[in-house]
Amino acid sequence: MASSPENNTSLSVQKAACSEGSQAKKSQHAEEATFYKNCRAAYLTVLKSSLENIKSKEQLSLVLQQAGRNPSQKTVNKYWTSQTTTLNFDDFCTILRQEKPATKTELLEAFGKIDTDNTGYILHDELYKILTTRGEKMTRDEVNTILKQGDFNCSRKLDYNKFCDLYMETSEQCCKTAREKLELDSRLRQQQFGSQAETSSEEITLPRPRASPRISRKTDHKLAPTKGDSRIPSRPSSAQSSKVSISTTITMGASSNRNTKLIEPEAMKEWQCAQSKGCFYLEEDGEIVSHKYKLHLPQKSSVCITIKPLNIRQVEGKSCHWLSVDTALYILKESETQENLQLVSFTEQHNKEVFGWKGELGAGVYSLLPFTTGCRLKKVKPQLTGEAKLVYRGEDGDLALTKEFRAALLDIFETIDLDGNGLLSLEEYNFFELRTSGEKCDEEAWAVCKENFDVKKNELTRQGFLDLNLMEANDREGDPSDLWVTLLSLGYNKALEMTEACPFVIDIYAEKCRPRIKAVYLEAGSWQLNRAICKSVVNKGEAKVMDGCESIIIYTYKAGRRITAVIENKSENKVIIHVNNEWSKNCQNNRGLTVFAVEVSPKSMMVSQHVMPLNEQEEWLYNCVHSLVC
Repeated sequence: MASSPENNTSLSVQKAACSEGSQAKKSQHAEEATFYKNCRAAYLTVLKSSLENIKSKEQLSLVLQQAGRNPSQKTVNKYWTSQTTTLNFDDFCTILRQEKPATKTELLEAFGKIDTDNTGYILHDELYKILTTRGEKMTRDEVNTILKQGDFNCSRKLDYNKFCDLYMETSEQCCKTAREKLELDSRLRQQQFGSQAETSSEEITLPRPRASPRISRKTDHKLAPTKGDSRIPSRPSSAQSSKVSISTTITMGASSNRNTKLIEPEAMKEWQCAQSKGCFYLEEDGEIVSHKYKLHLPQKSSVCITIKPLNIRQVEGKSCHWLSVDTALYILKESETQENLQLVSFTEQHNKEVFGWKGELGAGVYSLLPFTTGCRLKKVKPQLTGEAKLVYRGEDGDLALTKEFRAALLDIFETIDLDGNGLLSLEEYNFFELRTSGEKCDEEAWAVCKENFDVKKNELTRQGFLDLNLMEANDREGDPSDLWVTLLSLGYNKALEMTEACPFVIDIYAEKCRPRIKAVYLEAGSWQLNRAICKSVVNKGEAKVMDGCESIIIYTYKAGRRITAVIENKSENKVIIHVNNEWSKNCQNNRGLTVFAVEVSPKSMMVSQHVMPLNEQEEWLYNCVHSLVC
């Protein structure tokens, strides 16, 4: 029977859609291959081998520069914290994904904020003042070096269009030089980068891992369908290029918020309690920063530890986005060296939004590491056309805070008042300063602050905090730019809604002693936290060995409203694992991608993904295929 024109048109549309999908996947693989090639080139420009680790801040900065980045000290400090000893190639790749190179448009926009008259020039005197007094301050010699460059300076003015052009050319030249060195040096070109074989720029496949002597290839022929075989494949078509894979399917019911054996605080009225607040902050690159804590127990005791989102002011007509963010707390035992921190447990029991753990702890010091998956605390594209007003001039001509800004500042005060005593100590204020300006307030500056603003018991009051922000507005003659920098760094959008932060509260109950909790850091998730997450999933989750590749194990752990998958690579070589969630339903993961690939270093474990339901009131299906790319 002849087909109708309508059917022919439908088939053409389907073929076009398939073709577009195939091209998109090829393009994605090509981009991935180019990315890894650039990573290798930059890394091997500074280090001798892929197995050699970055050992200092200076080395990290140098490798980033070779990759076309221009990291500030604040950026370097974000990845090289007080607990960092080394970073490997995987860490470097992760950093490069997060630290995108600046575009010319972004640079011009930054200069445009200074050149308010749009002349295309900035006076040397003005530039000198800005570079030596604001943000990451430059030295006099560093500024003079810039101002002496004849390519973009004339008549004591900087032509920032030419400066941006030279900056972009220099950045690209760094990358080009690194690539050329990798291609011309036969020794480096032949070196297997970790587990990755060298790939040409024309290829569209991801870098291939070297075959491990421990990986059996016996099952390859079994996975190829025989002629006429009509069975449905065990994984989506996008994973068919891989020879071995593991499929995991979990059906989760709608959330019932039932108590899972977590004892309510009311049942422990006679127990002694300690409390501290804190906050998860979302960085521009999607990384999550939070407070870290020390717990002191003077003697052995039964304890109950809980964490939940902090429920502050409710404004009619405005939703509290952070209340739906998942929270968890990992408990690690302190010892002689930080490298030997041992996972004790984590808050897997829950009652509604409260997650907790109850058990017995010995006397000593413990690290408490808050955690959120990032499934619900993530970047959202702004859909606002205007911005809220922060200050206004009264009838007397004096500046005043608007009602909306004042309310937001009081919410911020509640969040940064970690001990909840209604006052800000120097330590609490410094966490605020580190988050908003990257610098601490020293004792001398704090003394000046106490002289000029309302204090009680040597700590800043709410009114003092409000007046401090009003003074900042007066210093800029009503210009709210600096105030917005503070608000944005604390997770607020231009409508004064906190959309990129989640304040939380931790409660510690102890039966036989008075516990003490203290915030000690404000930083991104450390390697200790990542190791604790992996270990908890390995201990509690279901393990599946990859058929035909016994050195690769996928662990899947489900608890409450979260599923976490961890990949363990027991082989001597780095491997690339393709992850496909195309058959999952009502799900969202922390990576924001349905299909992606991850690299796993030799003899190591890493989190593949965290998954949560999009709508907790409906059933959700987790169906994930992990495949070895080969």
